[in-house]
Amino acid sequence: MHIDAHQHYWDPARGDYGWLTADLTQLYRPFGPADLAPLRERAGVQRTVVVQAAPTVEETRYLLKLARDEASIAGVVGWVPMLSGDAPHLIAELAREPKFKGIRPMLQDLPDDAWIANPALAPAVEALIAHDLAFDALIFTRHVNAFETFATRFPALRIVIDHASKPPIRDGQAGWQSWADAVPRLARLSHVHCKLSGLATEAAPAWTEATLQPYVDHLLQSFGPARLMWGSDWPVLDLNGDYLLWHSVANTLLAALSDAQREAVFGANAAAFYRL
Repeated sequence: MHIDAHQHYWDPARGDYGWLTADLTQLYRPFGPADLAPLRERAGVQRTVVVQAAPTVEETRYLLKLARDEASIAGVVGWVPMLSGDAPHLIAELAREPKFKGIRPMLQDLPDDAWIANPALAPAVEALIAHDLAFDALIFTRHVNAFETFATRFPALRIVIDHASKPPIRDGQAGWQSWADAVPRLARLSHVHCKLSGLATEAAPAWTEATLQPYVDHLLQSFGPARLMWGSDWPVLDLNGDYLLWHSVANTLLAALSDAQREAVFGANAAAFYRL
């Protein structure tokens, strides 16, 4: 079972995607399961995890409605207002949906880089743990100090770093060191996993396997194949790549792994982490 651990469906007409504006012409249209199906089939990907793209409960309900009628959607990572007093109740309600697998606050867009370290998040996090749900961390390396505080505070929470914490690949060596130093700090926390996704988006146009190889190698060295999971970040990926290209390149970059290790990165790890 090959699983895409990170992709999106959306409809701009819904009106709650603040970042998705008409100037993003490649992305500013509805994307649904029928758009992804031929790409998945050619790549041999059977199921996916759909991740929120708007900071609203309404979008989470929209994705869960899609998931009820779409067998290829194995799980949904949604959004809840974590600092709301109603958050634990809302998490409990959403957890009754079989395909609801976790939440993602859009940390990269918040004005306070230390937001994730707020102790007032505890009731929402404890609800996630109680319902065996996961937490997606959409962070840059500038969030690492606060993230370490958060992750250390909740060792029972299953956490995954989205897009390898978005290394500034397009900056070349100038951006390498701060990211390379941050990754082992994230990886030393044994309950923290990482998505092998989003790298093409962070690279300059005309990226190649050689462009991404040092980043993938560093992630493998830090997290190991047992805590990495492949994701496409489609359709955002279309801004600087495409589904089949990224899937093929990832296979090449992971060629040194054993068959069992590659199967883990391309499916088994996501299935175990998200309880699919």
